[in-house]
Amino acid sequence: MGIRAKFNLLLAAVAVIGVLLYWFAAASILRDIAKDEVLQSSRIMMESAAGARKYTSEQIAPLLTNEMRQVFHPQAVSAFAAKKNFAVLHEVYPDFSYREAALNPTNPEDRAVDWEADIINDFRSHPDEHEISIERNTPIGPMLELARPLTAKPACLECHSVPSAAPASMVKQYGTQNGFGWQPNEIIGAQIVSVPMSVPAARVARVRTLFILPFLGIFLLLWVAINVLLHFLVLRPVEQMAASAEVVSLGDLDAPEYKHPGKDEIAGLAASFTRMQRSLKEAIRMLGQTGP
Repeated sequence: MGIRAKFNLLLAAVAVIGVLLYWFAAASILRDIAKDEVLQSSRIMMESAAGARKYTSEQIAPLLTNEMRQVFHPQAVSAFAAKKNFAVLHEVYPDFSYREAALNPTNPEDRAVDWEADIINDFRSHPDEHEISIERNTPIGPMLELARPLTAKPACLECHSVPSAAPASMVKQYGTQNGFGWQPNEIIGAQIVSVPMSVPAARVARVRTLFILPFLGIFLLLWVAINVLLHFLVLRPVEQMAASAEVVSLGDLDAPEYKHPGKDEIAGLAASFTRMQRSLKEAIRMLGQTGP
């Protein structure tokens, strides 16, 4: 195997290793960027839900306090307002969802499933924790879940302490078995925003591929440049010196001397070869003069 083949084999190995290292490093970095982007979107949606809850509890609920004793209006409940507000977004982005899951909800539809209950129990075990984000595999692909705790505030206990304190219209609609027994400042549930990771994941793959192409282009240019330099600065001079040495070794003392301009290593090797060629010629002449 010649020098050129060995050199190109080494370059190819370096290129493959470089591409693999880039591929795995870029995958991790770009995935973190995509996750941060999804988290930011999730936090915006979470704040939108929080705004709907606050507006309902401060502006709507007080207006219906007396009427709620006779007729239960779910529109006065902050959780209902937040879910209806998110339902508008859900029509445009059907893969996005918002839940107010609870361990003991008034409406059975809000009862936490297994993974939601795990989040709520984690909040209960760590009261200082204000946000949890997890990635979860689902039938429609990976989802990022952003959760924040729901705490039983004094206003909540007006309806959720004991059935007798709740509006009769609410008890009539939901019964006395669910949504009662809440304690002050108890973490009773969690707000959970679910956002699909499929779109950011596809964008990550596309960006990673786009960055690979310039990398390969730069390597190709580098490969051409190195091969050109290798040919003109190393291989061709060495081949010419080898040809000149072959001629002299066959006894042609009049063969022209090989000269290589410059002051690099090849020029030094050419100068040494020329001196050796001159010494060899002189030695052969001296042997001819002293012969019989």
